[in-house]
Amino acid sequence: MANIHEEEKLEKSYDSKLMSRLLSYVKPYWKWVALSIVILLVITVADLARPYLIKIAIDDHMNVFDTTYVAVQANEVPDVHHYSYNNQDLVRESEFTGDDAKSRDHFKIEKSGDAYTIVQTTAAGAVTSNPMAPDAVDVFKDTETGALLKIGYLYLGLILSSFVLNYVQTLILQWTGQRIIFNIRQQLFSHLQKLAISFFDNNPVGRLVTRVMNDTEALNEMYSNMMVTLFKDIFIILGIIIVMFQANTEMAWVSLVCLPLVVVATQIYRKFARAAFRDTRVKLARINAQLAENIAGMRVIQIFRREKQMHAEFEEINQEYFRASWRELMAFALFRPAMETLSSLALAIIIWYGGGKVLDTTLQFGVLYMFISYIQQFFQPINDLTDKYNILQGAMASSERLFQLMDTEDAIKNPTNPVTLPMIKGRVEFRNVWFAYKGEDWVLRDVSFTIEPGETIAFVGATGAGKSSILNLISRFYDIQRGEILIDGVNIKDCTKEDLRRAIGVVLQDVFLFTGTIRDNIRLAEMSISDQKIEEAIHYVNADTFINRLPGKLEEPVLERGTTLSAGQRQLIAFARALAFDPAILVLDEATSNIDTETESLIQDALVKLTRNRTTIVVAHRLSTIQHANKIIVMHKGRVREMGTHQELLSQGGMYYNLYQLQYKEAFHQEAAATSQ
Repeated sequence: MANIHEEEKLEKSYDSKLMSRLLSYVKPYWKWVALSIVILLVITVADLARPYLIKIAIDDHMNVFDTTYVAVQANEVPDVHHYSYNNQDLVRESEFTGDDAKSRDHFKIEKSGDAYTIVQTTAAGAVTSNPMAPDAVDVFKDTETGALLKIGYLYLGLILSSFVLNYVQTLILQWTGQRIIFNIRQQLFSHLQKLAISFFDNNPVGRLVTRVMNDTEALNEMYSNMMVTLFKDIFIILGIIIVMFQANTEMAWVSLVCLPLVVVATQIYRKFARAAFRDTRVKLARINAQLAENIAGMRVIQIFRREKQMHAEFEEINQEYFRASWRELMAFALFRPAMETLSSLALAIIIWYGGGKVLDTTLQFGVLYMFISYIQQFFQPINDLTDKYNILQGAMASSERLFQLMDTEDAIKNPTNPVTLPMIKGRVEFRNVWFAYKGEDWVLRDVSFTIEPGETIAFVGATGAGKSSILNLISRFYDIQRGEILIDGVNIKDCTKEDLRRAIGVVLQDVFLFTGTIRDNIRLAEMSISDQKIEEAIHYVNADTFINRLPGKLEEPVLERGTTLSAGQRQLIAFARALAFDPAILVLDEATSNIDTETESLIQDALVKLTRNRTTIVVAHRLSTIQHANKIIVMHKGRVREMGTHQELLSQGGMYYNLYQLQYKEAFHQEAAATSQ
């Protein structure tokens, strides 16, 4: 049986098998994920286009007076902006793609104070300078203003489109992630319900709750925030590199001069963050386990005044978690400023180198601005990748624990070809049964007995004799190592657990009631049990005597574990629950102990009704409650020592007689004295 009490540590930060298994949950939603990736690609293109548009606006449309124009025919370069001057069509020299630029006239507008002059250089080299009228200057300005307006509209369109696409992509991704987590949590909870009781004996509740809640939430971060948005970071990094090299190769190499330092810093961070991250998750699981155990046992803690001791234990575990979290935060606190420093260093290098190029007129200012914008964008996805690395670490650690739990096989397996149980009559037979919870530490040794349909059989004996173990084995909560257990002649290992347990009703000493109403706790979500049947059941077992006095009657709210009800009231509800399910075999494990005097007579009457025409197996310390049993079996150290009716066992003067004498010693002596007189 798997035990998750101790956490196993991964040697690798990434496990391809785990990731492959995690991605298998994405398969039903691959179309939505693919759509999200496509949308992210479009968003990335829109984001990368913005600095480029500003570069065009600066270099091509904001420097009217420092630009050289070439005279052309209108039909030569129809796809670029044209300017009109003295019945001539001009285009920017930077936009002219012909091979004969030197054989054409060139124009340049110069400004001196409020006066404008256009300098014309002919193909022959002659230079003339003529003043320009304001109207002629406005032609150039209006052309650029119109171009800038179009760029502004396009820039605004990109912003709005990115907003809409981001909104749609976020909705799709979050919906997909939540559906995946919903499926994982459902699968995990369903698997937990199928595991044998021995699994829960070995694993603390707090750790299991951590698996179902905290670990699945760590996967939620991966599915919703990392898995698809990782593509956006990659798209941005690759897109920026491509655009920068296309724009200016020299500036691109200068911009990436700090990249090796980024790689080194990332590797160092990964090394230290990995161990700290996993240690944090282990300590968190321990806190959850400690917290769940202390809350569940708060009554005992307060009765024995152990608050200070429990506080000290929790403080120690909490300190361990604090130190682990601090180590994780320190690694992150060093890495993030390091990335910011490298980003600033790269920016400073670009400004220093690119600024010099601008002053030398070998680089346009718009290109420099574009590189500054891109380098700022370049480091943002690197920082985001750091966060995603943390998410990936959490996902790997959490998925390992989740899959370890999912891969835990049920120790009590259904047969491959199960036998269908017919209408069960209730004959129970143990044949040479040997059972141990661990190894060969035998709890039951060669136990054999037979219970006929409709009989009431009681088991008595000292604590640890194996009485409750027999009840657990009948319901197949555990499997025996040797021998056979038969129900109506069918080995219980040959039928499904569901068929077997459908025929058995169990009432325990410590009745567990769920949060809800009394009606819910009787029905237990079995909708085939009608309200009429519930009302008949509570009346039949005398539970209506107190239920009808409650303000809500059957709709009275029940708190966790039924803390607002007395032990006797909880017991009567348990009897009504068992009767509503109408089992062929009824198992009562100390069901009549610890009952308040007021309801004891009601419970005894309910027991008589409940066991009528039904095979009943009782474990009881109070011998007065089992005197009318058809057969009493005395257990001692895992063996059947005596078997018979109450009177038969008393007449034997053996172990049962001694038990009876111990419980009724005073009454026995009084009866003997009266008889002697």
